[in-house]
Amino acid sequence: MKKRIRRHVRRAKYIFYKETLVDAREHFWTFIGSFCGIGLIGLLQSSYFSSTDNLFLIGSFGASSVLIYGIINSPLAQPRNLIGGHLICALVGVTVNKLIPSEVWLSSALSVSLSIVMMQITKTLHPPGGATALIANIGSEKIKSLGYLYVLSPVLSGVIILFLVALFFNNRTSHRSYPKNKIWYQFWRRYEKRAVRR
Repeated sequence: MKKRIRRHVRRAKYIFYKETLVDAREHFWTFIGSFCGIGLIGLLQSSYFSSTDNLFLIGSFGASSVLIYGIINSPLAQPRNLIGGHLICALVGVTVNKLIPSEVWLSSALSVSLSIVMMQITKTLHPPGGATALIANIGSEKIKSLGYLYVLSPVLSGVIILFLVALFFNNRTSHRSYPKNKIWYQFWRRYEKRAVRR
């Protein structure tokens, strides 16, 4: 029994050690990718809107950045989940807000809950999508007044920017490859080779 416990303790120490190793290259590309992704969305916002019109930068993009730049091999960070999750949640959030505009507590709870179920059904689970649905209900009046345009901008436009930046920066070194899906990855590599030839 004691040997078994010691073996488990050794294994736990090893796993903890491996998980806390500092990989400077990994941290560098995570920082550069997330900085450029959020920075580009923020730049677009500051160029076209005043600082009070938070139409491009929504909080859920910060959480998405953690996944697509920091945990790039996670199933939750893959393009289908990133794009599909945000779009489904935005649609659900706006629809619920239009159906129940006066009861914020009810529309918020219903939006998030329906969004989770819809993402599960469509296999596009992306945790920040829940925040996207919530923002459609508790956001500023400007966001609420967008209606279904909220799905196109800021959600779709922002997600596409984050995705393209992730494609570029997450494939800069040989030890990082995004997305995990081979079809997307092969498409990106072919596109890069053609761009280099030109």
